[in-house]
Amino acid sequence: MERPYVILSAAVSLDGFLDDDSPERLILSNAEDFDRVDAVRAEVDAIAVGAGTVRADDPRLLVRSPQRRAARAAAGRRESPLRVVFSPSGELDPGARLFAAGDPVVVYTSAAGAAVFAVGPEAAEAVATGDREVDLRAALADLASRGVARLLVEGGGTVHTAFLSADVVDELHVAVAPFLLGERGAARFTYPARFPQSPARPLRLVEARPLGSVALLVYRRD
Repeated sequence: MERPYVILSAAVSLDGFLDDDSPERLILSNAEDFDRVDAVRAEVDAIAVGAGTVRADDPRLLVRSPQRRAARAAAGRRESPLRVVFSPSGELDPGARLFAAGDPVVVYTSAAGAAVFAVGPEAAEAVATGDREVDLRAALADLASRGVARLLVEGGGTVHTAFLSADVVDELHVAVAPFLLGERGAARFTYPARFPQSPARPLRLVEARPLGSVALLVYRRD
């Protein structure tokens, strides 16, 4: 199957949580790491998140740096990568910032989700890849057909689990915050699944460096 090179990116606590159980979004990263992620965004062709991330964070998924946007435009690319959402249910708020940020969004959903999809075609394109679920490999093949050579996946845990368990992650970026959440932890980096990245076939560590108090770990598959 032809598919993009997939980079999966996450910021986690030491015990593997993406967020805590408070009403406010927990900030796990810092300014230095946010800038690093922005640089990675500027290098890819598409950025993907799950519907849960859209609901929880209301992201725009844009390259933030004016200099990086200008460099992309000068190279003949759109200022920010194509924005992608995985939503089996198709239940997304048409008022989300993602759908008001300019270029249309591609939403991979199911046939059932496409039937209830409420975002207008001027803001988003719904692509059904299965009856009740999203067919991840079909979605990746469709992205490749759109010219997406490098895809950045930014979460959340359900999407991370799907990509890792399907063995379609080529590079993994994990920013580790210097604290544990324990019983205060909520969303996890991954959920129970059968992962091929096992002790018998581990990922290869290619970079480890501090970003202030945050530790960045970069792994690649062999």
